[in-house]
Amino acid sequence: MLRNGLEPWHLLILAIVVIMLFGSKKLPDSARALGQSLRILKSETKAMKEDGATARPAATEPLTPQPAQSTSGDTPPVRSSGPESGARPR
Repeated sequence: MLRNGLEPWHLLILAIVVIMLFGSKKLPDSARALGQSLRILKSETKAMKEDGATARPAATEPLTPQPAQSTSGDTPPVRSSGPESGARPR
């Protein structure tokens, strides 16, 4: 039934509907904005690929676990809120 999903006359009807909905004045502005957005997206993905390529050698270095260092002033004391802490229920 849907052997040929999109035929040329389907595209023609779609183009007519789009022109009627959005008007011929807004279509060039919309196309320009879409083109700028695609250019920005392309440049950002290219920059991400370049950043990923330069960051990979540093990421392949083996990580050595650092021993945990704690001092008495770093963390506040933990107060228990259970019945054994001496607090009375209200």
